[in-house]
Amino acid sequence: MFRMSYSEESLDGLKQAVNLSPDNIPLGKHYADTLFALGHFDGAEREYGRCLKLSPEDVDLKCGLAASFYQLGKYSQSLVLVEALISLASPPARALILHSRLLLNDGDSKTAKEQYSRAVELDSRLVDVSLSERLSVDPINVKERVPAGFSEDSYFDEDLDLEIEKPAVGFENVGGMESVKEQIRMKIIHPLKNPAIYEAYGKKVGGGILLYGPPGCGKTHIARATAGEIKSAFISVGINEVLDMWLGSSEKNLHEIFESARAHTPAVLFFDEVDALAASRADLKTSSGKQVINQFLAELDGVETSNEGILILAATNAPWHLDSAFRRPGRFDRVIFVPPPDQAGRVEILRILTRGKPVKEIDFVHLAKKTDKFSGADLKNLVDVAIEGKLEQALKSGVPEPLTTKDLEKALKIVKPSTAEWFATARNYALYSNQGGVYDEILKYFKK
Repeated sequence: MFRMSYSEESLDGLKQAVNLSPDNIPLGKHYADTLFALGHFDGAEREYGRCLKLSPEDVDLKCGLAASFYQLGKYSQSLVLVEALISLASPPARALILHSRLLLNDGDSKTAKEQYSRAVELDSRLVDVSLSERLSVDPINVKERVPAGFSEDSYFDEDLDLEIEKPAVGFENVGGMESVKEQIRMKIIHPLKNPAIYEAYGKKVGGGILLYGPPGCGKTHIARATAGEIKSAFISVGINEVLDMWLGSSEKNLHEIFESARAHTPAVLFFDEVDALAASRADLKTSSGKQVINQFLAELDGVETSNEGILILAATNAPWHLDSAFRRPGRFDRVIFVPPPDQAGRVEILRILTRGKPVKEIDFVHLAKKTDKFSGADLKNLVDVAIEGKLEQALKSGVPEPLTTKDLEKALKIVKPSTAEWFATARNYALYSNQGGVYDEILKYFKK
């Protein structure tokens, strides 16, 4: 699906051209191909489908739609189209190779190998080194020229400052984490969108949620996306914005941060590494640290000023170090475990991470199966390492090439999941210090 002319910059112009000439099938097909090549599979599905209504027998459009279905995980819809295509007197090679992938996902490697061999015989440009190895077929080295310019995405950028942001990202930009999203919807989003219903039950808009889990699993990202979802202000607070060497200054900084949030409601106030500000007072040796915690608790309670409309999120990798007073109702009364993404989540994250980059029909499902326990940050590192390999090749050959499944598999030999150490510590707390069942979610995760 990759062509030399595909770039993010071309999309707006193509979209305008299609709007001006909606019956132009070649133009619509080119627009759909561009969307697909840049990883916008939802948009590609819609455009291929629209064009097929105008030209129902167009084989290229059917192949494109079937490939879009496959990349979106809609395997049944993809299979229906593919089976119709391969039954033609002269089946297109792309349909055969897509059929091979679908068969392999279902465990029918024998037939998958046959279909793959047929596809390669018809069009050697469709050789996929990774798929060849999985099917025990001798790969043929075929290269296609692609444009330079690997754009970096910033979905996992976790830089913190005290500026009042208006995030452009929402839940659609967060791969997986469906359970976490639903709990945030119930606690934060639905009260804002349905205030009368919540008021009828005496529930105020606001409150606190504590997110915990291994590092790199998207706690900061989900907090920022929450603000984007409700189009509210987002204030991200690091320990450097609070802690000060002078006596009393840390408490003053904390109060001013809450006052800033109260002045910009609705607002999401996010504390990263909150255990550094809310450590158990029993473990602290100085009274100054205890005073910061007391100030934090007072601000959460809204002793002097109401916190209605302030949605307080906090993240920690070590919830067992937090003072138990923070989990009292009215403070961080909802504690949510943010695990590494499941297989479906990993597929979605990999799609997001490769969106806008030059790629050649990456098999995200296959890669997701091989990245168990990978955090979102680990997956980003995986893509980065694979891209570095492609850049190194391009500098030597002078020809940039698209990212493939094989490149990401090669990067898997270097990148390993970073969550193992955290889970070793978490297991001990979940087994031996689980008062009140606060770590039950960790135990459930281990049983999966």
